[in-house]
Amino acid sequence: MLNQELNREFNFFGGEVVAIDKPSHITSFQAVNKIKWAARQYLNHHTEQTQNNQARLRVGHAGTLDPLATGVLLICTGKKTKEISSFQQLEKEYTGTFLIGATTPCFDLEREIDATYPTHHIQETDILTAAKKFTGVLIQQPPAFSAVKIQGKRAYELARKGIEVEIPGKEIEIKTFEITNISMPSVSFRIVCSKGTYIRSIARDFGKALDSGAHLTRLCRTRIGDFTLENSLNLHELMENLVKRP
Repeated sequence: MLNQELNREFNFFGGEVVAIDKPSHITSFQAVNKIKWAARQYLNHHTEQTQNNQARLRVGHAGTLDPLATGVLLICTGKKTKEISSFQQLEKEYTGTFLIGATTPCFDLEREIDATYPTHHIQETDILTAAKKFTGVLIQQPPAFSAVKIQGKRAYELARKGIEVEIPGKEIEIKTFEITNISMPSVSFRIVCSKGTYIRSIARDFGKALDSGAHLTRLCRTRIGDFTLENSLNLHELMENLVKRP
């Protein structure tokens, strides 16, 4: 099935929605640029479009993944970029791991640990009970290191300069919060949630709920709506296929 998707003909100007498995250590914006470059190489071989037309090829993504996160990233091209907002509304599913007893400024591994907390008082029942508190409709405060705009600037741009900003809370919905493994200090989970949910913020709040601290050490987006990780294309394989296809 994936081979068929990888080797089919692509209509990038007419509009494509391609689910890729974003690798770790690249931004969503970088993934978009990689696909845009490969798509232009593909168009060089498969259409009569001029370079100027190819330069106007529109490519975007429907929902940012953090640089260290992996998993489903929807890439939209051509006319399908007009539907990005509708794809962003789709339900999301994630799996990942929290490390209990330590925090970082950005709530994941992009920054060094800035504080440690006791964990000896935490029992397995405490972890399971805390997870139940995070289901339903909640008001969540996004991380300072996030793409939220504050007075026209991204919050992470201000945070990296050491500028403290107050980010208003936003309504989200956690439909499922399942603890899949407990091996202290690591706790693994599966979360099904609405658009705009920051799993890093859940890590922060989960640690506080346990009278400790926590940060995210692993995150994979396994689903966006009906687009699943199992049916997503490897980014590098897709690029290589587009560039080398005769």
